[in-house]
Amino acid sequence: MDVIRRNNITVTGNPAGPAVVLAHGFGCDQNMWRLTVPALARDYRVVLFDYVGSGRSDLTAFDEDRYSALDGYAQDVVEVCQALDLREAAFVGHSVSAMTGVLAAARAPQHIGSLIMVAPSPRYLDDDGYRGGFSAQDIDELLESLEANYLGWSAAMAPLIMGNPDRPELGEELTNSFCATDPDMARVFARTTFLSDSRDDLKSVTVPTLILECAQDAIAPREVGAFVHRAIPGSQLVTLDATGHCPHLSAPGATNEAIVAFLAARR
Repeated sequence: MDVIRRNNITVTGNPAGPAVVLAHGFGCDQNMWRLTVPALARDYRVVLFDYVGSGRSDLTAFDEDRYSALDGYAQDVVEVCQALDLREAAFVGHSVSAMTGVLAAARAPQHIGSLIMVAPSPRYLDDDGYRGGFSAQDIDELLESLEANYLGWSAAMAPLIMGNPDRPELGEELTNSFCATDPDMARVFARTTFLSDSRDDLKSVTVPTLILECAQDAIAPREVGAFVHRAIPGSQLVTLDATGHCPHLSAPGATNEAIVAFLAARR
């Protein structure tokens, strides 16, 4: 299996520097990190990839059974690290990828030495004593709408996820990214994402961890950031002066500053 081709792995930056792996969220691809890479390239070996079913990955490698659980995406992460022989890399995961990073770190601790979670959510569905941001009816309607008309759903949901209605070009970019994803594969990833519950997996985290939340986020409210912070002993929680669920695009300066500061303290 050619993992480099399968996951469209790109390596840039300082080849002698510590490795930083950037992992995109649902409906996105590695291009979503283009404003973060320049902040890391001088000092770090920057690794980008696309999950199977996203971006320019090898779509023939998609397996619905494998990618119907977050473990399948976590295995992608592990295999990317193995293909490049990474050791104690910093893993930066956006949204659902924060949880795939948690699973990958537990499965292959030699490969991942720290975690940076950007707008993470271990569970999107509300539960007793837990606010994930969505009711069961919300999730049902979201998935029904997505499955009935993926392109229409993308056009409606992407601007909400991105936030920043005064900057419509951001919502348009996310809409275009969603629409470029194969609808059948996106449906699988969406169900895996929005029906996941990784709260118990947070207990496995033993590596240094940074949690970046946005001051206003319709997808991962601040109660979620506080929950993740409490669940991971010794973690750092930073609230960015940012709106929306994609601060690496809407507020790259503040996001990059927090990431670089955390990485520098680990060197």
